[in-house]
Amino acid sequence: MKDRGSISGSPWEQGLELSYKLACEQLVKINDIEEQCRKSGARYLGPHEIIVKYLNQPYHITFPKDIPSCHCEADVVSRSNLVEVPLRDKILILHYFTLAKGTPAVGRLITYKQLLGGMSYFAAFSQRAVTPLVNRFGQNPELLIGVAAKLGGRETNYGNVSVAINAFDHVPINLVLWKGDEELAPNGNILFDANISDYLSTEDITVLSETIIWKLVKSIPSG
Repeated sequence: MKDRGSISGSPWEQGLELSYKLACEQLVKINDIEEQCRKSGARYLGPHEIIVKYLNQPYHITFPKDIPSCHCEADVVSRSNLVEVPLRDKILILHYFTLAKGTPAVGRLITYKQLLGGMSYFAAFSQRAVTPLVNRFGQNPELLIGVAAKLGGRETNYGNVSVAINAFDHVPINLVLWKGDEELAPNGNILFDANISDYLSTEDITVLSETIIWKLVKSIPSG
């Protein structure tokens, strides 16, 4: 286990470090890890060891029994490569696992504005996630299908082009594009199953959506 010691760096980095520490503390407060695995779809390896699938990749999480007293933190490692897992991804993975309520999918899609506090934060969400989606894929929406497949995305039937990406076992993220025409510019949206708040907070949904979009953008073939 890695002991990060005191928090240092920029205010943004400090905020991430604090969020990670708090997420670790919430993790060790769970009384029944095996039951939480059933709720989240995670794989149970032992009382202090689990695997969570995130964006089509398995992540191995190990943690001590009592983090606050030993000043250690959960260790989140990608099972598919040796690249260090970004701190934002670690936080999302831990937040999903600790919050998961195990509720089944409703089968009804909602917009960000329908989330708790979504109306207030929609402008920021749109700038961070929807605008990059439209800017990078709006003129060539079919390109979205190919790059989304790298994250396990599958084509769906919304708008002119749409894909569903299972960010976690119970959290499908739906990316929708409209091509536009001579009079209307391309447009897009990001839709969620109506039960998503049983797995992630509204802020986490913002971060997750932004993370997915930029992972897709980085996957666009060059040339």
